[in-house]
Amino acid sequence: MTHKLTIVRECVIVIIMRSLNKRKILFLLAAGVSLGIAHSPQRHFTIVKKIPKEWRKMKRRYLRECINEFYKDKLVDFKEHSNGLCTMMLTEKGKKKVVALNADNMEIKRPAVWDHKWRVVISDIPESERPARNALRERLKNLSFYSWQKSVFVHPHDCLNEIEFLVELFQVRPYVRFFETSKVMNEEELLLHFEDIL
Repeated sequence: MTHKLTIVRECVIVIIMRSLNKRKILFLLAAGVSLGIAHSPQRHFTIVKKIPKEWRKMKRRYLRECINEFYKDKLVDFKEHSNGLCTMMLTEKGKKKVVALNADNMEIKRPAVWDHKWRVVISDIPESERPARNALRERLKNLSFYSWQKSVFVHPHDCLNEIEFLVELFQVRPYVRFFETSKVMNEEELLLHFEDIL
């Protein structure tokens, strides 16, 4: 049993590391770090010998596999040059993927002193947009918002930029309202819930 658990744990670690490296590749491309590539007519890509140092920590075979995967998923495209080489770049779909990945690392900063204001997000997202509604709700919970009532979420710290980002990401701006207030009924419930971060 211990041997099986060890194998499973090692497999999980490998999957996580591969996922992190894929993110790194997309983030490097988004940052404008170029990668020279040569390809055959069958679009089997080959990494050129001299590559920027940012890419060198990844094994060429793995990098090549990721490139092929990204190309098939239409996350990247290539600009061909007269010397036969290509420059890899993100497509619009790839750029949106980077934005979504950035959302995974989003966090609301905690100020040194609370300004005694509550940030309230109210949504009325229709059933036809259920995936976006569920995704927004999950993100808000991950950001430590308190679900005060159905479709009403509260947070004590400034988060307008984060909400602006999320409503654009999930394309639900027409259905979401955001406001700040210093007076709410039953405030004790909120104070008790957020006592660790006030």
